Amino acid sequence: MTDGFRRAGGFAAVASLALAAPALGPSTAIPFAVIALVAAVGITDGPLFDLFARPGDWEDGRLNGLAGFSLAAAALALLATVPQTPLPVGIFVGTLFILGFGNLGMEAVRTQTSEPFLTVAGFVATGFLAGIGGQYLVDLQQATPVAWSLITFLAIVGALIAALLRELLYERDDPLVLLSVGLVLWLFAELVGTMPPVELVAALVVTVVLGAISYGLGTASVSGMLTGVLLGVLMIVLGGFGWFAVLIAFFGIGGLSSKFRYGDKEQRGVAEDNDGARGTGNVLANAAVALVAVLGFAIVDGTGPLAVAFLFAFSGSVATALGDTLSSEIGGLFDCPRLITTLKRVEPGTDGAITWQGELAGLAGTGLTGLLSMVVLPLGAMWPAAGIVAFGGFVGMTVDSLLGATLEGGRLGNQWVNFLATLSGGLSSAGLAIWLL
Repeated sequence: MTDGFRRAGGFAAVASLALAAPALGPSTAIPFAVIALVAAVGITDGPLFDLFARPGDWEDGRLNGLAGFSLAAAALALLATVPQTPLPVGIFVGTLFILGFGNLGMEAVRTQTSEPFLTVAGFVATGFLAGIGGQYLVDLQQATPVAWSLITFLAIVGALIAALLRELLYERDDPLVLLSVGLVLWLFAELVGTMPPVELVAALVVTVVLGAISYGLGTASVSGMLTGVLLGVLMIVLGGFGWFAVLIAFFGIGGLSSKFRYGDKEQRGVAEDNDGARGTGNVLANAAVALVAVLGFAIVDGTGPLAVAFLFAFSGSVATALGDTLSSEIGGLFDCPRLITTLKRVEPGTDGAITWQGELAGLAGTGLTGLLSMVVLPLGAMWPAAGIVAFGGFVGMTVDSLLGATLEGGRLGNQWVNFLATLSGGLSSAGLAIWLL
């Protein structure tokens, strides 16, 4: 048994104290606060120190990791006992179980292999099951009906968010992960309510399988895969399979285009880093506007002018992302690119450079997104709607090139440029739709 596995077991035991919340009520925060205090000033050596100490704790001579984890748990416990709108106790317990037992599952896998995909899978699977178990035990104690579809949805979203944050942050940042997961699950619990279990199971199966395929093909890194799976689940649950189909078309076609003639692009100096695998930053830069749109659509319950605006903002942003990706990946294979602001010839790979071949590929991507959106989303007037989506994609593509030629590399990084381009494409589609339709 490794030190990491024993330490994770100790943290899982601390997380299990959350099960006392239904009985303790407002006093739930006390045991966690006591543990935090003792860890910070009372334990400096001995068996308990050896059990809970992380590498940095040995240098400081105190259990900072345990203290931070317990303080974050105490903060969530306080939120779960505020008088008016408390954090649901089931979410409080489920959050602690997801992180505490998810770490234990990850360390159990790590005793056998260090393969990143498998260790993350160990975290997600164990955290997911523990999250369901924690929420179920609370419902059992409180004698309330078990909403299986909701607790399953919260458990998988919590496990994915926790795994993603742990990939991006450090082990010492677990308190931040704990608080973030708890607050996000609170939001989704208020937003989602109930959902058909068949739809939820289908969402889980489809997104996990496609996420594993994307990682296996090398079109996504581990963090990029987690982000994509999380976005996929949210798209299906909050919007429907039509929203997911539009988004996955971008990820699939965009990922394959980055692999297309990758060796040639590498020789020309225009290839994406990390062998073309998309990371979290790239995924979020291209899909953040789409995520906000589906959240907005769910908040307004899919009705009224705002729902129409969110629908077209979603499609226009995805059309921008796919058009820009195809324009860059295909256009980078051709000579004689020209800077969009001056039309002077520049070296391949120059920010803001375009080729006619790349522009045609980009327009094909925006048109494809428009057609797909017309078929699978309730956009209203069919062909005009497809044209509006494609127009928004073209605007976003153009904004991306203009920003690349003027601000990228200095004031803005590539991910900010992608975000602003998808935002402009989404707003253009939404504005034109409201005006014309």
